[in-house]
Amino acid sequence: MGECEKRVVLCGANAYEQKYYFNEQFAGIPESIKEELHVICVLFTEEVGGIFTIVFEEDGSVSLETNAEEDDLLYDEISSGLLVGEIRRNRQEMLESLQLYYRVFILHDRTVLEDE
Repeated sequence: MGECEKRVVLCGANAYEQKYYFNEQFAGIPESIKEELHVICVLFTEEVGGIFTIVFEEDGSVSLETNAEEDDLLYDEISSGLLVGEIRRNRQEMLESLQLYYRVFILHDRTVLEDE
């Protein structure tokens, strides 16, 4: 496929600008999930700093990404890795639901419904 993978940011938070972003393309996601995503993103950046994003990969899988500006001495790379793992474990069901939502409503993949 090459370099132009189609990835879509669902939401993210930026410790530098103290901002939270939610992609309105996903306005159909239930409000309770949106609130949970908001809390996850903001708490992540408050705890370790940097920028945290939740991204849909081309195949619909969900990635949690964190990075920091090069001169950010306060960013804790070890804690960020641990926290990503913790979010994956504690929010596994929600992340799987998001993946299903993306595959059905965005990719129009009906085969995921037949597997149930």
